[in-house]
Amino acid sequence: MPVIDSSAIQYINYDRVSQSLFVVFSTDRKYIYLDVPEEIYRAFLAAPSAGKFFNAEIRDRYRFQEIA
Repeated sequence: MPVIDSSAIQYINYDRVSQSLFVVFSTDRKYIYLDVPEEIYRAFLAAPSAGKFFNAEIRDRYRFQEIA
């Protein structure tokens, strides 16, 4: 899984087949965001601020499930 240089996000991963984005936050909470286009994942990886990108482009835009 790619490690993200962020104080809010530990790492992310992406499954192309299901278009699922896996995000682990620094709080150790884990989420899967559903139906995320691959372009969003690639932009997330390249973003200068992963936290700002997440808040602007992912949070409240995609369905999600928390993983226990």
